[in-house]
Amino acid sequence: MSEYILRTHQLSKQYKKQFALNKVNLSIKKGSIYGFIGQNGAGKSTLIKLVTGLAYPTTGHIELFGKSNSAELIQARKRIGTIIEGPALYPHMTAMENLEANRLLKGIPGQDSVGKILKLVGLQDTGKKKAKNFSLGMKQRLGIGIALLGEPEFLILDEPINGLDPMGVVEIRELLMRLNREYGITILISSHILSELHLLATHYGIIHKGELLEELTADEINHKCQQYLHIKVDNPNKAATVLENKLGTEAYEVKPDGAIQLFQFLDEPGKVSTLLVNEGLVLEQFMPMGEELEGYFMKRIGGVQHG
Repeated sequence: MSEYILRTHQLSKQYKKQFALNKVNLSIKKGSIYGFIGQNGAGKSTLIKLVTGLAYPTTGHIELFGKSNSAELIQARKRIGTIIEGPALYPHMTAMENLEANRLLKGIPGQDSVGKILKLVGLQDTGKKKAKNFSLGMKQRLGIGIALLGEPEFLILDEPINGLDPMGVVEIRELLMRLNREYGITILISSHILSELHLLATHYGIIHKGELLEELTADEINHKCQQYLHIKVDNPNKAATVLENKLGTEAYEVKPDGAIQLFQFLDEPGKVSTLLVNEGLVLEQFMPMGEELEGYFMKRIGGVQHG
């Protein structure tokens, strides 16, 4: 059995004289969360449409679950769940009704799967509330629930956190991490929110103007991008004293807004947060971040500004 869920070989898509994709060789390993990075128009959605069968390549070919001929690809695509350009929901239906309608439409047996998915995506208590009245985060979670019908092994999500408020982003992140770790689902996620991908992805692909510039593991990009713990507390001066006297580190920086960047203890965040709380400090923000991910991305694409 192939260790790769998806591989593309010299994959190209041409519209008239314009290449939306140009000889892309992409590889996604089983069990990974693949962060697909690129600006609008870079080719992310085009590649996703080719992989899911919504468009056909001009040249090159796609390998899914080790299968690459047309008949095998049709069967392999049944093992994929997708959200492309936003979830397609029935606005006047409840979450349960949306899932049930999609289950029947896809011919998936087992009505009990609907209740399990509702619980998994955290929508089991929405009752008779219509999807049109859901928050954007709830709509995205319902869309992911629909994509999970049929127990896919590979989840493809196009900009699933775009436009979400901070709480919605956290909810989607935690759901995707759970799907990956507990259910073994491989995930391809495209996003402009690079700092969020840095908290989620195990592998990365950088695409620009239809060309795949680079693929990296999380470890490789961590070596390229400086990592730190982002800390905001009610008393940054006291926190700095605690870091020096209790943790014995001077590897930190206090920013003008009072935020602290701690460049050590990245693998022991619990030790740091517990110490600060025990010293009477109120934690307002505490998260790992990559200071240079955006900068690295801009450098790789040649410093082009977002449009």
